[in-house]
Amino acid sequence: MIDFLTEFAARLPGMRETLYYGTLDTLYMVLWATVFSVLFGLPLGVLLVTTERGGLTPAPWLKPVLGAVVNIGRSLPFIVLMVAVLSLTRLLTGTTLGPTAAIVPLSIGAVPFFARLVETAVREVDRGVVEAAHAMGTRKSAIVGKVLLPEALPGLVAALVMTVVTLVSYSAMAGAIGGGGLGDVAIREGYQRFDDYYLWATVILLVVIVQAAQTIGDLVIRRVSHR
Repeated sequence: MIDFLTEFAARLPGMRETLYYGTLDTLYMVLWATVFSVLFGLPLGVLLVTTERGGLTPAPWLKPVLGAVVNIGRSLPFIVLMVAVLSLTRLLTGTTLGPTAAIVPLSIGAVPFFARLVETAVREVDRGVVEAAHAMGTRKSAIVGKVLLPEALPGLVAALVMTVVTLVSYSAMAGAIGGGGLGDVAIREGYQRFDDYYLWATVILLVVIVQAAQTIGDLVIRRVSHR
């Protein structure tokens, strides 16, 4: 063990550049996939609640359709999803390789995941608060923006953190088909070249990214929970 750590420390300067750019690519993929997940997953999650029976805008025909779309998206293993949307990825980005291309399957995989978490967070809002706002004549659209989302904020932040952590693991899998990032470094430099030092370095960096995201998320949750 001591010998391994000594050799690892000696090899680290030579791996620094590769790990640095791999980390930047991972952060780039996760950041943009998170943005798209929020843009599409947040309204989808809210619709799953508001269109159900007894919701703000009941739509018996729409709720099952939205639920089916989300369930299908969540049921596909990510590695299968990446291959299934290769044509769409090429259409949108002009390529199927690299971090930018990987954002497409990452976003598609994360949107239904985040939407379900949003649905859970919004559903936990006290119905009495919503009914009180409705009784005061607040418009339904305003209830969503001024009551449901603010009241569900701690749960929404927790959902976002969980989505980011999931996207980090997804981004590592994206390296299997040329998505770049630390997953690509682990496969190309570690697995294919039988270099355990690269493998352990990528594992450590992925753990650090996840821990950083979780720590920041916990701080934000505590802050918004006592607002």
